[in-house]
Amino acid sequence: MYDYLLGGKHNFPADRAAAQQLLQVVPESADIALSNRLFLGRAVQALADRGIRQFIDLGSGIPTQGNVHEIVQRVHRASRVLYVDIDPVAIVAANEILADNPYCRAIEGDFTRPDLIADALTRGDLATIFDLDQPTALLYFAVLQQVRPSQVESIVAPLRDRLPAGSAIAISHISQVAVDTHGEDSVEIAKNVFRAQADTEITLRSPEEILPLFGDFTLLEPGLTRLPDWRPRRGEPDPYVNAPERSPMLGGVGIRA
Repeated sequence: MYDYLLGGKHNFPADRAAAQQLLQVVPESADIALSNRLFLGRAVQALADRGIRQFIDLGSGIPTQGNVHEIVQRVHRASRVLYVDIDPVAIVAANEILADNPYCRAIEGDFTRPDLIADALTRGDLATIFDLDQPTALLYFAVLQQVRPSQVESIVAPLRDRLPAGSAIAISHISQVAVDTHGEDSVEIAKNVFRAQADTEITLRSPEEILPLFGDFTLLEPGLTRLPDWRPRRGEPDPYVNAPERSPMLGGVGIRA
């Protein structure tokens, strides 16, 4: 669905049907997806510029336009990227894209099981590429809203808390501000689409509920903010650049000192 909303080619009939249904009830869905993708690009670029050379994109789907590995490998050719997704079809497609890239992999995995992801990084081919004792960026872009309130800290903390100094965590998340910008009825209809098409429950969180997910990491300026307000670039086609108050998503990047 995400790839389709971004105008990509790596999607399937069921994805297109669900995305079209979502667009009917929330016409700004494509704008929201684009704004999130642009935030991903700015956040990942900022981390690569700080010298981070390992990135784990959790709940990545099929790597689509503006891929993490494309961004970071422009800064340093040998940067490592691991894409993790629960959909085996997405992983096959992703590894086809990455076939000639010796520093990147996509693995089938559930980001709600950080213990299994950490274990996978110690085995076989992955152990020769990734080293969690080195500064690493954890990327949770538009996925943690799929996690129930009682589980989210236990899902993020195990990987986050084992990372060494110099590591980072980047989060984008649909927020309670969506109710203010799009109306409670539209938000509830959108939730129903995800529930019916993807068997996914969506949880909106306030800034006060998102901030603890960064743990003891120090937020880079401008902190946790609406996506178009996070280090905007001149000329970037963010649909909310002239009306950031309409953006229903918040994002931030934290660094471990």
